[in-house]
Amino acid sequence: MTTSVSNDSSIIVAPESAPVISTTSAPRSIYRIKHTLASRFVFLIICVAIVTSALAYGTVHYWALELFNLGALTIIILWVIDSWQLGQLRLSRSPLQVPLIGIIGLGLIQLLPVRSISSGGITTVALVQSLSLDPNSTKLVLVQLSTLLIFFAATLIFTDTPHRLRLLVRTILIFGFCLAIFGLTQSFTSPTKVYWVRELNQSTAFGPFINRHHFAGYMELTIALPLGLLFAGAVDKDKQILYAFAAGLMGVALVMTSSRGGIISLVAEVLFFVLVTALWSKRGHRKRKRSRVRDALIRIGLAVALLVGLFVGVTMMGGELSLTRLIDSVNTDDPTTGRAHFWAVTIEMIKAHPVLGTGLGAFGVIYTRFDSRNGLFRLEQAHNDYLQVLSDAGIVGAVLALSFVLLLFYRAFVRMKSHDDFRRGVALASLGGCFAVLVHSFFDFTLHTTSNALLFLVLAGLATMNGRVENQPRKRKRHSESELEPAHTGPVSPM
Repeated sequence: MTTSVSNDSSIIVAPESAPVISTTSAPRSIYRIKHTLASRFVFLIICVAIVTSALAYGTVHYWALELFNLGALTIIILWVIDSWQLGQLRLSRSPLQVPLIGIIGLGLIQLLPVRSISSGGITTVALVQSLSLDPNSTKLVLVQLSTLLIFFAATLIFTDTPHRLRLLVRTILIFGFCLAIFGLTQSFTSPTKVYWVRELNQSTAFGPFINRHHFAGYMELTIALPLGLLFAGAVDKDKQILYAFAAGLMGVALVMTSSRGGIISLVAEVLFFVLVTALWSKRGHRKRKRSRVRDALIRIGLAVALLVGLFVGVTMMGGELSLTRLIDSVNTDDPTTGRAHFWAVTIEMIKAHPVLGTGLGAFGVIYTRFDSRNGLFRLEQAHNDYLQVLSDAGIVGAVLALSFVLLLFYRAFVRMKSHDDFRRGVALASLGGCFAVLVHSFFDFTLHTTSNALLFLVLAGLATMNGRVENQPRKRKRHSESELEPAHTGPVSPM
């Protein structure tokens, strides 16, 4: 068996007889693997899962989660078949997987029966319990995290050509546009029902989502692609109006949800694109100063025009309440609408379990024990993902989560230096979408919805995956094969 290790994409384990093409004219050699039927089905499942996970109420019900888990199991089977047909095992070396694996490992540790509690009464009996205060919920979270990790790893591996990159981006963009139309249509014709059939009593729906804030979070991710590509200058002139229209419609749908966190995150997302592209202009030392100033003014004008157009469009559609709700909340005694109390209780929970936390998914069970208004609230989430990470997973989990965010930004900024305009634009757009959701996570829990978490991880993969998805410059076309997937051949090892 020969082991080949790519610089940053994958580990390929292949026998000597595997269908491998290597280049010896370059100082490095590579392994290029053809696309099998199994790999095509894996890529198709990823695209289908992005669509169906959102349409199935955001995949928050058990039946939808079971289908989602079945999709991950199918990916594993097809992955094995693909490796068998090629004689090669491809595993992603992206470091973004390490924090996710670490969180899963932490959850397994929380399930260990190492905590002893003595029962009261005449006789004292030692009861051995897990570190998690709600082990059943922790098990469910571990299954969900494992499934998301499989989809994330598969995205990194099987999105391996410029064509597949464009196909995945277009799938997300077109679906986001269609979802925005569906959400707006439903809000006008049947605002209290999902799919015009299901009536909700305890939440306000929007589109297929049970919670309007989660729809807003999904729009933050999808709108990032047309916006980021426009700000990066990666869209052909004849398509710029089409991309701007798609982004505008998604933005209107987001604002119509009346989600304050969503509106704030949208503004932060636009400002992120302006700031990053402005930094690009400063680094472009070869450009003339007048040209850099002009590019900066164009991007600022685009941002202002977009925001003004969004709010004008919302007003024309009769969505004044969505805007006044944001303004009125500032004048209330508690603009956080109760979140300040939730956060204060969560902080007390963190103080009681600072290192390993109360257990993944245990927040809803533990909250009432610390709530000073005991019995008044039955809260499932902290409405602040950062506090909830500390509550559920402690300092260890917070370090893992922070390392994921730092690695995401670092590697995405590296990919933004690509010579391929489209690749650079996708890296910017994907990171902008992730940034918007990270901002929204200060106020809500959109990443606890499976569809949002899946799309977040897919965008994280698009922002950071290596040069296999880049088009090589024409002047270096002769050497494109050697530069497409640089690798070195390791020592022979028994497998």
